[in-house]
Amino acid sequence: MNDSSGRDVSLESGPVRRTAPQFVRELFNDTAPHYDTVNRIFSLGSGGWYRRRCLIRAGLKPGQRVLDVAIGTGLIAEAATHIVGPSGAVFGLDLSEAMLAEAQRKLDIPLIQGLADSLPLADGTIDVIVMGYAIRHIDDLDACFREFRRVLAPGGILLLLEVSSPTRPIYRTTLARYLGRGVPMLSRWITRQSKVGALMAYHWETMENCVAPAVIEATMTGAGFTGVVCEGWFDLFRSYAGRRA
Repeated sequence: MNDSSGRDVSLESGPVRRTAPQFVRELFNDTAPHYDTVNRIFSLGSGGWYRRRCLIRAGLKPGQRVLDVAIGTGLIAEAATHIVGPSGAVFGLDLSEAMLAEAQRKLDIPLIQGLADSLPLADGTIDVIVMGYAIRHIDDLDACFREFRRVLAPGGILLLLEVSSPTRPIYRTTLARYLGRGVPMLSRWITRQSKVGALMAYHWETMENCVAPAVIEATMTGAGFTGVVCEGWFDLFRSYAGRRA
């Protein structure tokens, strides 16, 4: 497959690994049509501005090739397409077929069902890899980051957006009340879907047990990324960026 400049990125389709957690896949499949609504409630409307800012600060430029891993409904990919412009290209990958269907409704970009630690792309063919709020779902971060490094071109950028449990007790208590009670209640009331509550419960559980920022930075460095930095917002949102050495 060629991008808009004619360069071959060798994007190939393939079966989902049998050992992929069915619970996660089914949970996101069941809630995909309502995911954007829940996201707006959770982010209080700040998501679009934040995603674009992180992409630009990480170094995304017009004309680059971007792979959005765990693309979900395409919110990050949509921001990336506006930045790279017609001379660039954005590709999306996700485990959930329902999420891919939602992304396809918004974006006319190549999409594939697959896993982060087994990317169906050739070596050194992507300029920027971005993964939003999915580190929590990865069992082997080192293997995943090494796979990202393989696919990135020399000097390519890895950008990770994540939400982790706050370190300050008052923030943690407030967030637990908001995510544990407020967001599920509002989401169920707005969407009329009980499974949305299960989605938010899963999100909060994975946030509480998310890998510590220092471990993520060290793993990125160990996988061959340089200049690794982590920026935090409100002791909750974090963005990690590094370049392939």
